[in-house]
Amino acid sequence: MGKTTTAINLAANLAQAGERVLLIDMDSQANATHGLGVRTLRGEPTVLEVLLGEKPLASILRSSSVPRLDVAPSSPDMAGSSVLLPNLDRREYRLKEAVAEMADTRGRYDYVFIDCPPSLGLLTVNSLVAADQVIIPVQTEYYALEGLAQLIATVFAVRERLNPSLKVAGLVLTMMDPRTTLARQVEQEIRSHFPNLSFKTVIPRNVRLAEAPSHGLPVSLLDPHCAGSDAYFDLAMEVVSHG
Repeated sequence: MGKTTTAINLAANLAQAGERVLLIDMDSQANATHGLGVRTLRGEPTVLEVLLGEKPLASILRSSSVPRLDVAPSSPDMAGSSVLLPNLDRREYRLKEAVAEMADTRGRYDYVFIDCPPSLGLLTVNSLVAADQVIIPVQTEYYALEGLAQLIATVFAVRERLNPSLKVAGLVLTMMDPRTTLARQVEQEIRSHFPNLSFKTVIPRNVRLAEAPSHGLPVSLLDPHCAGSDAYFDLAMEVVSHG
């Protein structure tokens, strides 16, 4: 529970605050799609057709369980992108160009979130090239620290070669259990090494956060008064204040 949970709940909080929000699901597991109550039938177009140039982004958008929050859905077919995308022209810019075309024809969203795959492949590179800022969820576990260095290096490499405007908006600690020594140590490490990049808000371990995707809802609709809902509201306000 980290990147997709954060994408869903940040997007939902901003939509509930009155913003027009789009969530683009770039992960073949389609967890962000399903977590917002969107189901795609076999043969229905998804982000894959957009990346291949077969459909405009605006044509595949679906309404979610949250008013003012639309979803560009994924499906398991997205796994085929690793074979199909490398053969295309401007393969790293496919998503960026699709988003720009949609903005010209449909009008702009106030916020666009992209849920990246867990691996650092071409889908993730497309996401980073299309993005202005990166929010990095970090689970308060030992192995998360090892992967963080590689991810930040990838962000910097994309910024240097493909997207000069890309920046890290911040690191957000997730699945935090302050009762464990390890969680407190990981938080201390993150805040000492990245003092200017660490969001103040910490996302706790919370049963309702884990349950929400099975209902196709963000936690703010499933249980607006739980600790997880409060934390993501605070994080959304912090993200807005950071610009």
